[in-house]
Amino acid sequence: MSKVALVKEVVKESLIGTEEPVQLSTQTKARFNSHAIKDAESGELFLGPEQFINAVAPPEEDYHKIKREQYSILFRIADRNHSGKVTLGDWAYFENLLSKPDAEYEIAFRLFDVERLGTVKYDDFRRLYELNKGPDSIPFDWDCEWAKLYIGCKTKRHSMDYQQFSQMLRGLQGERIRQAFLRFDTDGDGYIEPEDFERIIMETSKHKLSDHLLENLHTLCNISQGSKVSYANVRAFQNMIKEMDLVELILRRACAKSSDGKITRTEFLNQAAKITRFSLFTPMEADILFHFASLDEPSGRLGLKDFAKVLDPSWRSREGDESQPLVQAQTTLQKFGSKALQSGYGFALGSIAGAFGAFMVYPIDLVKTRMQNQRGGGNPGQRLYNNSIDCFRKVIRNEGFRGLYSGVLPQLVGVAPEKAIKLTVNDLVRGQFTKDGKIWWGWELVAGGSAGACQVVFTNPLEIVKIRLQVQGEVAKSVDGAPKRSAMWIVRNLGLVGLYKGASACLLRDVPFSAIYFPAYAHLKSDLFGESQTKKLGVLQLLTAGAIAGMPAAYLTTPCDVIKTRLQVEARKGDTAYTGLRHAARTIWKEEGFRAFFKGGPARIMRSSPQFGFTLAAYEVLQTMLPYPGGTPEKAGMAEVMTSLKEKVSDSPFTRSRNALKMLLDLDEHFGRSTLGPNEKGWKVLPGWMNGSASTNP
Repeated sequence: MSKVALVKEVVKESLIGTEEPVQLSTQTKARFNSHAIKDAESGELFLGPEQFINAVAPPEEDYHKIKREQYSILFRIADRNHSGKVTLGDWAYFENLLSKPDAEYEIAFRLFDVERLGTVKYDDFRRLYELNKGPDSIPFDWDCEWAKLYIGCKTKRHSMDYQQFSQMLRGLQGERIRQAFLRFDTDGDGYIEPEDFERIIMETSKHKLSDHLLENLHTLCNISQGSKVSYANVRAFQNMIKEMDLVELILRRACAKSSDGKITRTEFLNQAAKITRFSLFTPMEADILFHFASLDEPSGRLGLKDFAKVLDPSWRSREGDESQPLVQAQTTLQKFGSKALQSGYGFALGSIAGAFGAFMVYPIDLVKTRMQNQRGGGNPGQRLYNNSIDCFRKVIRNEGFRGLYSGVLPQLVGVAPEKAIKLTVNDLVRGQFTKDGKIWWGWELVAGGSAGACQVVFTNPLEIVKIRLQVQGEVAKSVDGAPKRSAMWIVRNLGLVGLYKGASACLLRDVPFSAIYFPAYAHLKSDLFGESQTKKLGVLQLLTAGAIAGMPAAYLTTPCDVIKTRLQVEARKGDTAYTGLRHAARTIWKEEGFRAFFKGGPARIMRSSPQFGFTLAAYEVLQTMLPYPGGTPEKAGMAEVMTSLKEKVSDSPFTRSRNALKMLLDLDEHFGRSTLGPNEKGWKVLPGWMNGSASTNP
């Protein structure tokens, strides 16, 4: 390149700037080619206004509140050379523009930047605004104090750059609503009629709201005692619809934590305070949200299906409409997969935590089993252990520290499904008989007993293997040459039927245990510690409630546990072999007395309470160390929350164009519908006549 040419290029770049070439993807070319037509003279492919609309607004899409012809506004943005044709380079530039995070503001700016100099002149902005507003639109005073702050007074008008323009555009809708309120507040008392409020919202926000909201706007006055709408009501409504994405995030978090998937107004505000650095939503704004969501079901407790009518702008009230979207953002398959993953995550953490809790108290469980298996009646000479402490000492002395963990593996294997089955069945039965958040105490006993009965099917085989491993250490010390058996040998030796030996006693123990434990635990949380839909208990309170509930449940079922242990332990030479539940009970009573039924009772209490504590503590720690993938910590700051909140936008130009068009419709719902220019051919001829001499200013 010669020096003269180089100088020309430098001067050109300094005057008009440079632009990096846009990388053309295969998808971009494919979308362009599928709608482009060929120029008769040059043979070059291009998009005319009609073809452009087909590309960004396919006829088969659902347009609902935004008219398809309004997408023609975007043609001027893509047609950079004002030729009435969009080339492949123009199309790639337009798609790249749509992919920007601030695409909505940038598209609006480029539309009003008529001369393409990087500034928006007041005259151009005012002209386009007036040409596009509806014939019956509420007037807007451009000489108001608010407008002067951005564009100056009449004698000192100035142009706006991108940053100034976008900030002005953000506040324009609020000023339109303020001026409209003042226009309808004819007597100056700060109130307007519900019909006037409905008109204001229909002209300023219709394209962003669901049919449910639009059809019930006039009911806003019902949140107060009067029959009119105050300015505070209008502002609160506007603030709520402006933060719909954040509202949805808060609702999903709060509903996910609720046992029945429904929340109250207080729970919403509590959750909002947790994920924001300050109280972002006022009580009136929460009242408005719950008012519109509960119109069909005024119960005070609402779920995501209720809020979807408010949150989803594509929600429609007409039944049978083929274009009716899903109530929730996720499909049924996605929701099922998400719930399955969350259940698997909770099951995995619960299994690890349960195994940790069982491991920590296992020595106490072993001592309990040894004490319950000890026979001898009133002859002290036949007793191996005098009490639980003596048993603990002799196990360490005779078998070593590892002896305290004899048979621990079956216990660790069985604790996960045992807890899962028990908790799941109890929740299912309680949910079946719970009406309006209340359940009769008799059904509570049935729910707990059902949970205990179901777990026996899985845990009885593991229990019998564990118990035989626990007592074989003392057999080895009392009988010379007694072989040490493995868990697999015991399983093979017992067979399928033998693994369920003592199942009746196991049922007799676990059914009343769960029937006592679960209702006691639920009532301790609600009655003693005051748990409610608006108050969540801390770890210490849950630990205390579980420990107290476990004490009577464990001790009162000790006789059944003693009988179960005797039936499942292999009888030694000289000991009575029990033939069944009744025979075992009669024999123990006859040979050892009533007190024998409560052997190991204190050890059961000592085991149950700390096991619950260790399990719960481990579960809390695991949740902190291994958070659910994709989840956000509950106490995240505003910046982190907003970063995690992803815009639900697909890669299609239609979806992204629709979002960009919504910003322009904030100016007036008729934007893009009006015919423009002297030939009244609308936006198709706008580039030509806008660059020529304009007509009179409005």
